[in-house]
Amino acid sequence: MERFAVAAGERVFLCGPSGSGKTTLLSLIGGVLEAQAGRVVVCGQDLGALRAGARDRFRADHIGFVFQLFNLIPYLSARDNILLPCRFSALRSRRVREAGRSPEAEAERLAAHLDLDRGLLDRPAAELSVGQQQRVAAARALIGRPPLVIADEPTSALDADRQRGFLELLLGECAAAGAALLFVSHDARLAAHFDRVVALDEINRATGGGGA
Repeated sequence: MERFAVAAGERVFLCGPSGSGKTTLLSLIGGVLEAQAGRVVVCGQDLGALRAGARDRFRADHIGFVFQLFNLIPYLSARDNILLPCRFSALRSRRVREAGRSPEAEAERLAAHLDLDRGLLDRPAAELSVGQQQRVAAARALIGRPPLVIADEPTSALDADRQRGFLELLLGECAAAGAALLFVSHDARLAAHFDRVVALDEINRATGGGGA
């Protein structure tokens, strides 16, 4: 494999053990790290051509992240956590309004689709269960229809039944938004839900890389 590419709307399952380069790859795609060789192109933009501040703005506009540990702000309500991308990105807020909804209404719609009761939205994130925090993190990643969603081990804390349920909801929302989904996990049982499976060691062999 000479390069790693994800097509618009494609659902890709990226698997690999700890130490195979997952953190490095996601940081490169997200523009957190700058490539020392080759090019990283996301949504047609060469990230290496952007300064750090511009990369941050590009990431806020075009990439939704679901982190393994969710990275919610504990003292903010679930609603305010979901709305954060629209407050950081005028483009994501505009996409919501162009669909005929306010960001607040879109946060409630996503929460409902992800099986979050409306009554939970005003509770601080720290008071939610692990499963509820996970769904808040997914809604935050999806709001504003970013063209790329990256999910980093988002089901690692869930049992098998909850894993399947959450994955079906995430896939459905990405499909509705036309977003590409890059789903990273070491749990090969989930791979059947995706269009394509890529092993991290394939990318490493092609690039001579490795990492965290």
